[in-house]
Amino acid sequence: MTKPMPLAQFTRLPPALHVEALAGLSGAIDLVAARAPESHRFLRYGWYDAAIRTYGGTARTLIVQCEGAPVIALPIAAMGAPWTGWARVPGSYWPFRSFPAAADAGLAAFDALLGQLAREAVVLRLGPIYDDDPVLHPMRRAAQAAGWTVIDRFVADSYRLDMAAAAAQDGGWPRASTRKKNRFHEKHLATHGAIEWSFVTGAEWSAARFDALAEIERQSWIATRTDGRDAKFTLDGHGGFWRAVADDPVIADMLWAAVLTIDGRPTAFSFDLNTGALKYAIANSYDPVVGKHSPGKLLYYRNLIRAMADGIKMVDWGAGDSGYKRTIGAVPGPAIRDWLFVRPGAAASLARLLAGWWARSGNSRHGTAAEAEN
Repeated sequence: MTKPMPLAQFTRLPPALHVEALAGLSGAIDLVAARAPESHRFLRYGWYDAAIRTYGGTARTLIVQCEGAPVIALPIAAMGAPWTGWARVPGSYWPFRSFPAAADAGLAAFDALLGQLAREAVVLRLGPIYDDDPVLHPMRRAAQAAGWTVIDRFVADSYRLDMAAAAAQDGGWPRASTRKKNRFHEKHLATHGAIEWSFVTGAEWSAARFDALAEIERQSWIATRTDGRDAKFTLDGHGGFWRAVADDPVIADMLWAAVLTIDGRPTAFSFDLNTGALKYAIANSYDPVVGKHSPGKLLYYRNLIRAMADGIKMVDWGAGDSGYKRTIGAVPGPAIRDWLFVRPGAAASLARLLAGWWARSGNSRHGTAAEAEN
């Protein structure tokens, strides 16, 4: 009788991969997002749909399946004139523009993705994204191995607050001196009327809730010192996007706002996106009429104390003014960069010549990722 072959002698076949490009946004995006690292589980169908509905464009979705299960979902939309062949990942500028991939998606899946992408676009703009984004390293490896040109420009440093480390420091967090200052400011803030601190998330989101945040922005520095286009909640800013995102109940459960009202009037807010133990601090603002009493500071300390109680371990403050972030205890995190992936051929050769121009079009403090790695 022939003895059965030991399992160790079997040759393991590579996983069966299948790639397809679909018109529009695919429902498979949600299946992949559910298998993505916790930090990227908000990158759902509703996220990209809100971007297309708000900012325009026509989407396509590249889906990589491994053994019949989707492991990568890359939504793309044309960027600039269609004849240029430029594409971008749709979405909100903050916290970042990326796409979901299952945590166990291997390099072969990204190789397959790049093969299909080469048939869909000449150039893909991916970003701004963090240097430690889980899709960035395998994308770069797959692209460079296939002859793509990959160039980047520095956007900003991110800032992160390790809540567990902050809580473990001597004297606790916030420090006793900070708590004393906050009580002083709250006492004087109360002279303006009845103070109420509240939190909004999940099914509590409504047009009225977003309107309240927009009203604070209209009274803030963003309306008086800028053209207001970067406001997160006004309808002439990015308000349409966040209202549309909240249509997805899964994402709505991740959206979080701390709100201060005085005599019922919205006065300050801190708006975040919570995914598991990670909080992305998206925006905060306050009415300067009570600015001397530090309403924004009082609110975000209350917000972070609540976050700590809710099990948040890390707060990602993204880019922007580092002064108050450092005061809280945040330290520089991964750099944020904008990437161009240019398919092999004449365009890739031209991109190599223009790499310096692309780098200079960003902020110059850190140069390119290749320079930072050397």
